[in-house]
Amino acid sequence: MRPHVKRITISAMLLAISVIFGFFKIPLSQVSEIRLQFLPVAVEGAVYGPLYGGIVGGLSDILCYIARPTGPFFPGFTISAVIQGVIYGLILRKGHSLKRVMIAQAADCILISMILNPIWLYFLYGMGFAALFSARLIKVLVMYPINVALIMIVIKPCKRYLGGGDL
Repeated sequence: MRPHVKRITISAMLLAISVIFGFFKIPLSQVSEIRLQFLPVAVEGAVYGPLYGGIVGGLSDILCYIARPTGPFFPGFTISAVIQGVIYGLILRKGHSLKRVMIAQAADCILISMILNPIWLYFLYGMGFAALFSARLIKVLVMYPINVALIMIVIKPCKRYLGGGDL
């Protein structure tokens, strides 16, 4: 298979997995939930870099909304999903050590979960930023080690079998 065809095929598979993972969620409150949609996006970024990670992250958000809308569409969340894929691509493309995974997850938690998404929720629902921030802090503190562990379990075999080299 030609390299670019393989890359697009694998990216499409990871996008489909991300959309499927987006269907399953554990609601914690009206504005906070646990999803595993980030995991295929993290793999995409780690295997093919920030450009593909960002594209798959953004498309995943849009396709999840089209397939199962859970409120009004807001492009801020799509921007967050793109940035999330770019973060994983920038940090994990060069290696997937525990330190790199922890840094990538910390960047995702701080920038996306603690800053951008509360801003988007403020614009969308008019809720106070401080209240949103504090409510999400508990979720981030609980999910951080779980997400790091999930990425560590998945990333090494995925990079090996999906062709993590330059394709």
